[in-house]
Amino acid sequence: MLFLVPAGILVWTIVIFRMQHAAFWKFQIAAFEKADRRHPPKAGAVLFTGSSSIRNWETLDRDMAPLPVINRGFGGAHISHVNEYLDQVVIPNKPQAVVLYAGANDLGWPSRKSPETVCEDFKRFVKTIQTQLPGTRIYFVSITFAPFRRGHWPEIRTANRLIREFASSADGVRFIDVSTSMLDARGEPRADIMPWYRLHMKANGYELWTSIIKPVLAKDFVSALDFPNE
Repeated sequence: MLFLVPAGILVWTIVIFRMQHAAFWKFQIAAFEKADRRHPPKAGAVLFTGSSSIRNWETLDRDMAPLPVINRGFGGAHISHVNEYLDQVVIPNKPQAVVLYAGANDLGWPSRKSPETVCEDFKRFVKTIQTQLPGTRIYFVSITFAPFRRGHWPEIRTANRLIREFASSADGVRFIDVSTSMLDARGEPRADIMPWYRLHMKANGYELWTSIIKPVLAKDFVSALDFPNE
């Protein structure tokens, strides 16, 4: 059994390195395109995209109801990877808003991106969407402080600050802070909302995200979508 441990580590290491390249997700992007051809989403929805925290949000439809939503997250993605596939997973769906959670993988091993690079990638994300889909609102969900990436917390804080500053001066862009509420009074990640490996979230973690993100969307789209303000 001893040889299985390093073998498993080797496989995981190979996967992580492959995930640094946008081509890694071609099969997932193809699945999105196939699903869209079979059941074309209605234009004007709120599209959620980004990395695994979005992909794993299995209750997104119910949590955001009655907002019409589309989930286009793919695990391990950097912002630059999302940018690579905007023409396949975002633009054709013609959303009236896009919610992005990404950036954590950009700043974690083995990536060597800087917070400044992450912010510039987000600016490209915004520019592409607003150029091709004028009037589309964009929301950036703050990068969280997962214990798994504790060594990169300073970079995460800087990236969040830079993106918040950019969003505050950009038309149609808003920064949504979920990270603060995921910390306890001592500034430590809340153990109750994360599984044992302390990276992703349990169901109550998504409940927390819903309580923060949904009111922001509801306030912006209550009249356009004609649903009760909560």
